[in-house]
Amino acid sequence: MKTKVLVLGANGYVGQAVIRALKASTWAEPVAGVRGTLRLGDVASVKLDATDASALRTALADVGAVVNCVAGSPAVMVAGAEALKKALAPLGASAPRLVHFSSMAVYGGAIGVIEESTPAATGLAGYAGAKAQTETILAGLPNVVMLRPGCIYGPGSPQWSERIALLLADRRIGDLGAAGDGCSNLVYIDDVVEAVLQAVQRADVAGGVFNLAMAQAPSWNDYFIAFARRLGKVPVARIGGRRLKIETKMLGPALKIMEIGAGRLRFDTRRLPPPIPPSLLRLWGQDIRLSSIQAQQRLGLDWTPLETGIGRTADAWRTSPR
Repeated sequence: MKTKVLVLGANGYVGQAVIRALKASTWAEPVAGVRGTLRLGDVASVKLDATDASALRTALADVGAVVNCVAGSPAVMVAGAEALKKALAPLGASAPRLVHFSSMAVYGGAIGVIEESTPAATGLAGYAGAKAQTETILAGLPNVVMLRPGCIYGPGSPQWSERIALLLADRRIGDLGAAGDGCSNLVYIDDVVEAVLQAVQRADVAGGVFNLAMAQAPSWNDYFIAFARRLGKVPVARIGGRRLKIETKMLGPALKIMEIGAGRLRFDTRRLPPPIPPSLLRLWGQDIRLSSIQAQQRLGLDWTPLETGIGRTADAWRTSPR
C-alpha cells in the first residue's frame, strides 16, 4: 500500500521536483495540490486554494504526509500556513507528517556559522518575515518537520541557476571582489528532494528543524567563476564597486518596473534582463555559513559535489530553448 503524499505548491520549481521523485519511488503516491492546471502530466491532482482551510481538510482526508512548497507573496505564504494549522491541529497526534519549506532567510543578517538550533531573527519584513511567521504558526503541530534550505541551484532553478547564467552571459556579474566573498550556502535540487523524502519517511525526526546547504559551500565569487567556465562564458569579468552601484541603484529599479509592467500585460518576463536588487548584493557579501550537520546525521544526506551539480546545470542551460 503506497503512502499518499499531498504536495502543495506543486507547480513551483521545488514542488515539481518533489512530485517527480515521489512518483519514481516504490512507496509513495504523489497528489499535486494546485490552484490551476497541473504542469506535470500523469499525476493525480486536486484543485484547491492552499489558503482555504476547509478545502485543505477535504484534501487531507486520506493522505499520509503533506509537503508545503507554497510560494508567492508574503501574505499568501502566511495565509497558507494559517490554513494548514486550522486543517491539521484538530487531528492531534494522528495528523499526517507535515514537511514545511522555510528558508535560510529567517536568519536575517546573521553572520558566522549558523546551527539549526539558532532561532529565527525578529523584526524581519517581506519574504524573510513571512517565512519566519510561517514557522511560528506551524511550530506547535505535533508532526511537523521544518526545512531551511540555503540557495537551491540545479537545472531549471529560476533564482540561483537560470538568473545567474543570464547575468554571467551578459558579463553583468563575475568576480565581484569583496562584494562576492560571502558564503553561497548552495544546495543542489536533488539533495533538497532527498531531504523531503527522508523527512516524510523517518518517524524519529518529527519536530526537527534542518538547515540544507552543502558542506564546504563555495563563496559566491567561486560559484560565479566556476559556473561561467562551465557555460563557456570566459574570460570571467571582474566587476568593480562602481559598476555594481550602477546595477543596483540605476538599472535595478528600471528593470524591476519593466518586469512588473510586462507581467501585468502578460508578456513573458523571462526574456527581460534580470535586475540585481540591493538585497541580492547584500546576500552575496554576507558572511553566513549554514551548518547542516543535523541534516547529514538525522536525514542521512550526502551532498552532490559542486563540480557535478554545476556541470549538470550548465549542460541543461546550454541545451534549453530561450
